[in-house]
Amino acid sequence: MLNLSQNGCSVWVTSSTELALTPTVIALGKFDGVHRGHQQVIQPILKADRLDLTGMTFSKSSPTAKDLSLPSGYAYSTVVTFNPHPQEFFTGKPRTLLTPLDEKIYQLRSLGVEQLLLLPFDKELSALTPEEFVEKILVQQLQCQRISVGQDFRFGSQRSGTATLLQQIAAKYDIPVTIVPLETCNCDGQEYSDSERISSSLVRQHLEHGDIEKANQLLGRPYTLMGSVVKGQQLGRTIGFPTANLQLPKQKFLPRFGVYAVRVKSLGEVPDATAFDCVGVMNIGSRPTVNGTHPTVEVHLLDWKGDLYCKKLTVELEKFLRPEQKFPTLEALKTQIQLDCAEARAFFRA
Repeated sequence: MLNLSQNGCSVWVTSSTELALTPTVIALGKFDGVHRGHQQVIQPILKADRLDLTGMTFSKSSPTAKDLSLPSGYAYSTVVTFNPHPQEFFTGKPRTLLTPLDEKIYQLRSLGVEQLLLLPFDKELSALTPEEFVEKILVQQLQCQRISVGQDFRFGSQRSGTATLLQQIAAKYDIPVTIVPLETCNCDGQEYSDSERISSSLVRQHLEHGDIEKANQLLGRPYTLMGSVVKGQQLGRTIGFPTANLQLPKQKFLPRFGVYAVRVKSLGEVPDATAFDCVGVMNIGSRPTVNGTHPTVEVHLLDWKGDLYCKKLTVELEKFLRPEQKFPTLEALKTQIQLDCAEARAFFRA
């Protein structure tokens, strides 16, 4: 059974074309990060009056427009991407993601996407020619009525298909294809060149260096960590700074180790609802002062008290405060955390 409110988001999510809502209007791509360039590719398939799918459940087969009493010819706004990431399939090595599945669904729902189709990227799919991919997947199985892709989109066996070729093949089926130009960003007053266009790779580079403001400009929103609060060593309580230990998906890409000023939201039971919205400081790292052995993500909320265990939090990174460092004593660590909190307060006041 598939639930349209799974993962707290009313987006129909499936990895089976047989269970996909049809007919469709499709945005094609990898969409890791759902950054500003991705958002431009998705924009042409969005509708002014989005279907509210929240709370509906179906089994065995997906509902048709007729089942849901929709207007004749209604087509579902659908993002089609691949799982696993093609690079992971070809290299055999796990790949970290800017937006693991839950985050990707969350971001797509905020844009107004109705459906996410995760095509299983396997030997069979990778062997399809561009013509076979369009005919078998897009036309026959998804009943596609319109397609949107980025200018650099490649598909089909050995990446032989280009956006222009997709447009030519789709024209045989009377399917219009929008080719979206590459998106660039004016950061620090300087326009990126074509070689430095907005991309998932460029976002990663900025995050690795702690350039969170630049990464956020490319994303069009704060870089986000989403996970559940689990019990840690509770060391923060002993020095007066209780923290929420965040358990993230194992494939989540972590930015530069260090301390960040963050905005924290607790996800409510209803999509888009928040139980609270506050600010805090977050440490990402291996905690060298206490001889930590593996990376952890710990958040201290400013001016908030309560039990966070098992709650799902969304943490938005706003400013990199300092790199991770080892302190000679816990008292020295406590003093530095006080300074971190004061700097975070000043940042958010400003």
